[in-house]
Amino acid sequence: MHSKSNNTRASSVYNNVSWETHWPDYNPVNYTAPSVLKNPDWADPDIGSFSPRFNSLDGPVDRRSHEGDYSIQDGRPLNPRGRTGLNGRGLLGRWGPNHAADPIVTRWKRDSSGKNVFHAVSKRPVLQFVSIKRKDCGEWAIPGGMVDPEELVSLTLQREFSEEALNCLQASLEERKNIHERISKLFSSPGFQVYKGYVDDPRNTDNSWMETVAVNFHDETGDSVSELPLEAGDDAGQVSWHDVDSSQPLYASHSLFLQRVAEERQAHW
Repeated sequence: MHSKSNNTRASSVYNNVSWETHWPDYNPVNYTAPSVLKNPDWADPDIGSFSPRFNSLDGPVDRRSHEGDYSIQDGRPLNPRGRTGLNGRGLLGRWGPNHAADPIVTRWKRDSSGKNVFHAVSKRPVLQFVSIKRKDCGEWAIPGGMVDPEELVSLTLQREFSEEALNCLQASLEERKNIHERISKLFSSPGFQVYKGYVDDPRNTDNSWMETVAVNFHDETGDSVSELPLEAGDDAGQVSWHDVDSSQPLYASHSLFLQRVAEERQAHW
């Protein structure tokens, strides 16, 4: 009976996603994870104990959305894509947009002689990307993370890749120097901006949602990041080079990002 009730509720939300759709009986559960409430260093307090400046730069916290201005109702921001079936912040720290950055680091797949590998069906060269296995859900994903207050997205991209895919926080001073030199070389280019905006993330609620800037940094010659040993760190359980392929299941919207990279590089998908 409980499962049937949940299915009915989910179906109702799906059919009435838009805030413009009148739904007087909509009364979702209000939930904010205890882990969020216990961490004021990276999470907002509850609404009422403070008054955030939504749709603007609120001190060091950027509460502007890549999607444009969002609506406020009863002091709470409304998800620009509509109802989710859950009020509060869930697992997210910020009311409104939670900004992330996703560095998509790629290289060409090569055989033992150093020649590009072409896919048997598409006849296109095969790309590989650095993928991490998330500890929280066990899914493979693009390494990435939250943009710190007042941090440039370009620095977030570099920092998150270094921490999650190269475990630089646990590296020796000499290893960190080598990592920094290689990473700086690759990330010194502006990269190809794959996506900027709202992402369909399982953590999204009616009042908090994920937005990201995904940028592709490509090691064309294979002598930059490709030569660094990958080592999982931070939130990653595992890390490895994976072939870019439509059959590879990935976390959240990451498959869409990789499809755009493959199209831009004229690679197999």
